[in-house]
Amino acid sequence: MKLAVFSTKSYDRAFLEAANQNYHHEITFLEPSLNPETVPLAYGYPAVCAFVHDNVNAEALRKLAEGGTQVIALRCAGFNNVDLQTAKEMGQTVVRVPAYSPHAVAEYTVGLAIALNRKIHRAYNRVRESNFSLNGLLGFDFHQRTVGIVGTGKIGAIVARIFQGFGCKLLAYDLYPNPECKEMGVEYVSLEEIFSRSHVISLHCPLTPDTYHLINPETVSRMQDGVMLINTSRGGLIDTQAVIDGLKSGKIGSLGLDVYEQEEDLFFEDLSEIVIQDDTFERLLTFPNVLITGHQAFFTREALTKIAETTLSNISQVEKGEECPNEVSVERIQTKK
Repeated sequence: MKLAVFSTKSYDRAFLEAANQNYHHEITFLEPSLNPETVPLAYGYPAVCAFVHDNVNAEALRKLAEGGTQVIALRCAGFNNVDLQTAKEMGQTVVRVPAYSPHAVAEYTVGLAIALNRKIHRAYNRVRESNFSLNGLLGFDFHQRTVGIVGTGKIGAIVARIFQGFGCKLLAYDLYPNPECKEMGVEYVSLEEIFSRSHVISLHCPLTPDTYHLINPETVSRMQDGVMLINTSRGGLIDTQAVIDGLKSGKIGSLGLDVYEQEEDLFFEDLSEIVIQDDTFERLLTFPNVLITGHQAFFTREALTKIAETTLSNISQVEKGEECPNEVSVERIQTKK
């Protein structure tokens, strides 16, 4: 099948080309992101491949349908950037990669927490300047601390297991408790208890209308003083101004982010030669107890291999008229609720 891949980076091309040796799709790699303005680049392509920051809204989907595109393949797990109702109306099939390497994100999550706690990023910069002072680098033992995990799918479950290895007390919240987590002794509690009892809170739930700004002024106020907050899931889970206020008051003791609610204008690009216009993001960077990375938790060889293989497999299944287990639609979402 002819496939137009949007938001292509060099690593996307390398892994997709390697995987395509088994599928033989006719792939065109495009650097621009997919949005209503760039849709004409996909005219004549039955399938397009989009990434997390591509804007596959109603307008884009209608234009894609006019150009003959009937398959929207997401090379990511999230699908909040796709108007599924319009896709249904246009008769378009939307597929995704629900699981690529949960270990990649889980391991990165814990690594981010450790680096933030022990100020490894600050120590690295000091040593490069021949400053070996330990002032300001004091951390705490994770051992016997209470870690609250919001969302215990594959990633959240692995995060729980890693923190369990540190000797942490594990709390979790999920609409559908994971039997694996229960077996390892994770205590499922309400969100209220997660916020009030946890020394560390890690977010691993999808971004939906119900979870948008899950972390907000009210929920921050219910947290323990000095709490560590980690988000490697979706930026929209956090009201950024609320956490800034929490950092200023000391309610939030440290913040680790690999995602940001306005990241589509920032992440995955080299902006080192321009002045960033996002004042909220720039304010976050001024805090010494904030560590931000550019949406790289997924970025391992294993994950990119799985993403490429699953993406092309999804397209092949749709092309052959086979049922694709990774299809996402309004009906499937409603069935899971």
